[in-house]
This record gives sequence, structure tokens and C-alpha cells, in this order.
Amino acid sequence: MKVLVATSKPFAKVAVDGIRKEIEAAGFELALLEKYTEKSALLDAVKDADAIIIRSDIVDAEVFDAAKQLKIVVRAGAGYDNVDLASATAHGVCVMNTPGQNANAVAELVAGLMVYAVRNFYNGTSGIELMGKKLGIHAFGNVGRNVARIAKGFGMDVYAFDAYCPKEVIEAAGVHACASVEEMYKTCQFISLHLPATDETKNSIGRNLVGLMPKGAVLVNSARKEIINEEELITLMQERDDLKFVSDIAPVAADKFQQLFADRYFATPKKMGAQTAEANINAGIAAAKQIVGFIKDGCTKFMVNK
Repeated sequence: MKVLVATSKPFAKVAVDGIRKEIEAAGFELALLEKYTEKSALLDAVKDADAIIIRSDIVDAEVFDAAKQLKIVVRAGAGYDNVDLASATAHGVCVMNTPGQNANAVAELVAGLMVYAVRNFYNGTSGIELMGKKLGIHAFGNVGRNVARIAKGFGMDVYAFDAYCPKEVIEAAGVHACASVEEMYKTCQFISLHLPATDETKNSIGRNLVGLMPKGAVLVNSARKEIINEEELITLMQERDDLKFVSDIAPVAADKFQQLFADRYFATPKKMGAQTAEANINAGIAAAKQIVGFIKDGCTKFMVNK
């Protein structure tokens, strides 16, 4: 049984060591493909792989066609839009993610982005404090719950809306559950986005919601750039000089945002939410454990292409 770790951006050595320990303890073989720059290298490496661990690497129909023995792909992280789920299903391959392993890392980055925004990007001018301000969390999953925990440490008043999370679960975390998404945006000066990129959510964050936010609004996106209606947000920011937008994903129109709103916009050079040593290790080892559980026991707990 051969497990391939295919990472154009490699795991840290300690993470690879942890992955190797899990895989070899199960009696499987581990193969590494790191820092590859050509897709042909991946296509060649998957030919005899039974399982693959990836990060942001693209696994599409061409990869599945080449991987005749493949049984499972695990994306070490929460998002899995870099994997063609329809093709995986058509090839009889299980796809999993590792939810929660990066959650604290992303949540801490959200906190940092909020501080950076309210302190006017450290430009030397007087800003405001987070304490006592209202924060709305749009989607209350693993990352959202960690954001709530950290925000309460700042003394923020935390609200959340999640169409798929029961009110009781949100309130049990000490968070106000909003009856509607509109109510949350009207109430909160700060909104943190944690939505996946789906047909339902793409381009859903625009004038209709952000326009409802109170004066001095700060929109934080650490999820996916596709959920932002960039055209509407640009127009709204032109109309409202009190609105700030900070993101861990550079928008498609990044140059335009920077040109128009240099003092109210910031995006990280690349997605950095999960870029911590701890998250790197946790996600990699979790991926290895899930592969062993799937192959040995048929465990499909984190399968995303059911």
C-alpha cells in the first residue's frame, strides 16, 4: 500500500516525520513529491499510489485518470475546492479534508487583521479599540468558533449566523444567535466571513449585506475570494469612506482595491491563515491518520464526496 505526499509547497520536516511515523506504523510505504513545478511530475508520481496527501495542490480529472490504483485523497486543511469531487466520485475515489486542524491558526490571523484595521494599518494615527464592539461571524464552523473564543478575550460582543448550525449550538458557545443574516450585518460593526465557495455563496457578499453594516464597518475575509461580489463592494466603498476591507485572500481586482482604497484595504500577499508550524503539523498528521483509518477500517468520517 503506497501513500504519496504530493506538495508543491512542502510540509515542515517535523510534519513529514509525523506523517511517516503514522504511515509506516500501519505497514504502508510512504513516497514524497515535494516542490514540484510541472504537473507531469505529479501525473507520474500518482501512477502507483493507493492514497495521496495534498495541500493546495490541484487534483483534477487528469490526475484521477493517471492514478489507476488510487483509493483516497486527503486534503490537509479545511478547504477542498482544489479537488475535482465529481471526477473523484466517478473514479470511485474517496476525498477527505481535515477540518479543525487549521482553525486556531486562521482565527488568530482574523484577530490580527481586525487589530491592524482598527489601528489604521499602523500608520501613526489614532485608531479605535476592539473591546465593547460587536463582531458578527458569518458561518459558525471550526474557524468561526475559534474566532468567537478569541474575540471574547478582547471583550467583544459576539454574534453569529449560520443557516446550518442550530441556534442552541451557537448560544451554548456564549454567542448571540441571529435570526437572519441581515440582522447580523445591521447589528455588527465587524463581520468575519467563514463561508465555503459554493454555488449558493459565490458573489453573495456585496451591497445587499455589507451595505447594512453600521458606521465604521470592517469586513474581514479569511475564507474564499469567490464569495465577495467585488464590483458591488468597490462601489460601496466609494460611497462609504468609513468602510474597511481586510482579507487573507487577494481579490481578483486587488490592484483596483489598492489604488482606490489604500488607507482602507489590505490583503495578505498569499493566503496565510493556515501558515503556522502548528497547523502544518496538525493537518499533515491528521491526514495520515485518516488514510490509515480508511484503508484499515473503512472509516469515512471526513469524506466530502458522499
